[in-house]
Amino acid sequence: MSDDLYELATKLYRDVGGIIASPVLQEADQPLDRLAAVRALGDQTTAMLSSAVVAARRSGVTWQQVGEVMGVSRQAAFQRFGRPEPVSGHEAEPPAAVEGAAVERARAVVDELARGAWQAVVDRFDDAMRARLSVDGLSAAWSQVVAAVGAFDHGGETRVSRTSGFTITTTPLRFEQDECTARISFWDDGRISGLFILAGSPS
Repeated sequence: MSDDLYELATKLYRDVGGIIASPVLQEADQPLDRLAAVRALGDQTTAMLSSAVVAARRSGVTWQQVGEVMGVSRQAAFQRFGRPEPVSGHEAEPPAAVEGAAVERARAVVDELARGAWQAVVDRFDDAMRARLSVDGLSAAWSQVVAAVGAFDHGGETRVSRTSGFTITTTPLRFEQDECTARISFWDDGRISGLFILAGSPS
């Protein structure tokens, strides 16, 4: 297993068992909340799939072979996973402008959470997020985090990745008693499509 794929698998394993604040905390018995949590995990499995395809291509696997494993045509496999950069070498990072904007947005969201500016955060949500996580729900979720790990102290350096049409930011959060991780998914227009506070620091 490649290092990238191993890291993604490790994150997925941790996130399945370690989500301590997410839309599902608002009303855990609601089907839409469970759907939202599963959708977020689905984003991560999609990232794992993309990483596996990249690793296979670097090892010499053809698009025809990728398509056969995926149950689609060669063209469909390339359209979904194809990248403009050569197969050899490292996977490209997000463009500098995209990365910089995502870092600033993530920092702003963390600051708004720390200040209790719940409406400001919710105003950044896309329609699907607004439908499943209200201002009160976000406030309650953050309160649960603080109750579990103490008062928020500061945020760390934000990392940025690009997968499945989203820009994903990962920011370590230092609380009084422990560390957590803020993982936020952004559309290209800056709207938030996913927001999770995860147990532990980023690996």
